[in-house]
Amino acid sequence: MKRIPKPVFFIVALLVLAFTFTAVFGVSYYTGDNKNTVVKGISDIRWGIDIRGGVEATFKPAGDVDATDEQLESAKAIIELRMVSDGITDYELYADSSNDRIIVRFPWKSDEKDFDPATAIEEISSTAELTFRPGKSYETTEVGSDGNPVYKNPKDDTTEVLMNGSYIKSAQAVVNQEDNSYAVSIEFNDEGKQLFGDITTKYLKKTISIWMDDVMISAPTVDTAITDGKAQITGDFDAESATALANKINAGALPFKLETVSSSNISPTLGENSLTAMAYAGVIAFAVIAVIMIVMYRLTGVIAVISLAGQMGLAIAAVSGYFTTISSFTMTLPGIAGLILSIGMGVDCNVITAERIKEELKQGRTLDGALERGTKNSLSAIIDGNMTVIIVSVILMLVFGPSNILSIIFGESTTGTIYSFGYTLLVGVIANFIMGVFLTRVMLRSISGFKVFRKKGLYGGVKNG
Repeated sequence: MKRIPKPVFFIVALLVLAFTFTAVFGVSYYTGDNKNTVVKGISDIRWGIDIRGGVEATFKPAGDVDATDEQLESAKAIIELRMVSDGITDYELYADSSNDRIIVRFPWKSDEKDFDPATAIEEISSTAELTFRPGKSYETTEVGSDGNPVYKNPKDDTTEVLMNGSYIKSAQAVVNQEDNSYAVSIEFNDEGKQLFGDITTKYLKKTISIWMDDVMISAPTVDTAITDGKAQITGDFDAESATALANKINAGALPFKLETVSSSNISPTLGENSLTAMAYAGVIAFAVIAVIMIVMYRLTGVIAVISLAGQMGLAIAAVSGYFTTISSFTMTLPGIAGLILSIGMGVDCNVITAERIKEELKQGRTLDGALERGTKNSLSAIIDGNMTVIIVSVILMLVFGPSNILSIIFGESTTGTIYSFGYTLLVGVIANFIMGVFLTRVMLRSISGFKVFRKKGLYGGVKNG
């Protein structure tokens, strides 16, 4: 068996436990009354309507606009794209073309305190019109929630619109390698490429401000004419705000302004007390499983508990937005069920490995031989079981994801619940492969190099071996 350096066990174990802790509790600090989140945890998860409740709103075109069926469907598609881009997957969305109405139901934000429907619906109904304007004159200055100034309402020559966001082909959040700052990279379509090239040529060495609705988000100086159809929006961005702006630009502006006809709160079917009860039950269940694994499999069980904690942390991180490249996800009750099921498969994975090692030791093999053959013989069974679940999870996500034929047949309410189950089950199984298959084997091969840990009894063999 190929040995792994002894310190690797402690390094891996400490990293896994530290990662799990930060994934569960997050990392944040306060500047005055403002909370600054460095790493998101469970408290930052957006819970579904069934757990925390949400908002129901009915929209119509503002003013005397008589929307066509195509315009209404376009508005519906943009609202849906905005919700999905923001990680809102537990929603219901309908377009009533006979009455020019759009009805939407979606859950509260994770940090919602006032539970005001009027404020909540601004998240999905804003026009979010991007414009490029000469100069950087503004009328008012406000202080944002982060304490930084916000410049609003263009004035003088800045009221002129040079071009708008309709010429943009795509936008995405990027990191500038020079200073590790975040920006939004935009690519123009063919018509926009020519127009933007003409604008930057005309305003060379001058300022062109970039506005989202009536808020100035950036005011760069044109250093050189941009004729390749690619540019960057810079400003005081972090990963979350840059991604949010890119999503809004990609979603585009609504074909007409929306007016709220009615809005109301939706009560949760379970409530946060049930969520607290489930959390306690989960902690108790994990503790019981940990004790059983350690008693039955000794040192192998200890390593299994560490890998299970890491699997749980990785699955939570994929839902909460811990990784800046993965958007946060709406967690519903079926989503929690998918997470629990994947943890159960993680237990099964570690039990299979531990049992195979015990069997090899009982047959009289050396410790190194038992670890080598035990981990190797268990791998095929683990892969077979997990690959089947991965295939099912992917099918559930594809079939019950946003904008698919089954949502049209059975209704959009089907989308959020089953899609959530498939998503959490998938990320949980992937976490199982990383933690329960790969890192478990790394830790076993590393710790077996210590003389004090080379007793067969510690791995389920005869105690005097």
